[in-house]
Amino acid sequence: MRQSLRDEGLGKICIPIAETTMKDAIKAIKEANRLADLIELRMDYLREPGLAILLKGRQKPFIVTNRRKEEGGKYWVSERRRVGILEEAIDLGAEYVDVEIGTERSLLQKMIVNKKGAQVILSFHDFQGTPSQRELRRLYGRIARWGPDLVKIVTFAKFWEDNFRILSLIPYVRKKNQKIVTFCMGEKGKMSRIFAPLMGVVWTYASLNKNRASAPGQLTVYEMRDIWKRLK
Repeated sequence: MRQSLRDEGLGKICIPIAETTMKDAIKAIKEANRLADLIELRMDYLREPGLAILLKGRQKPFIVTNRRKEEGGKYWVSERRRVGILEEAIDLGAEYVDVEIGTERSLLQKMIVNKKGAQVILSFHDFQGTPSQRELRRLYGRIARWGPDLVKIVTFAKFWEDNFRILSLIPYVRKKNQKIVTFCMGEKGKMSRIFAPLMGVVWTYASLNKNRASAPGQLTVYEMRDIWKRLK
């Protein structure tokens, strides 16, 4: 069995499972178990129900995500139904749920209050660009006021400089004793995906292969491991 990146003393990797059928999702989870520190279930990709089956007997911590369409989700459903999947994940004992700051306020508050043993990742995704450093700090403050266990801010890199702007958010947030995941998407954002874990984010995301990426610019787990080894 391959060692995980954590065992090698490098950054932690979360592998997203972005499959449309239960059969393919189960197969991908088995493959990810050999390589990941965490596994993210992208329920917005999955056209069939079966969360309980996917979470049963898991070998790694799971993040359950049901992304809203405005932030990269694949299928539109009502807010109540979308958030209901995350509530089900909490009831089933998932280690993490990822919910967007843009979620309907009443549903968001209910989830945070009733999170039970799960950790809530409160997230924001911008597919158009990367805000200024000042705006990023304001955004962090708006998210942090909800009291999440982890803040996730992901933007799109139009320019190389966007990487430095998003990476500068890491020491700012860590000084406040807040756990964070942050990086840029897109081809020009790959640099931030590589360096963010070395600067203190709790994990980064990498796909099983190039055809199974869940966001633009996402490296494969093999590419990420090779780069980190060279840097080390």
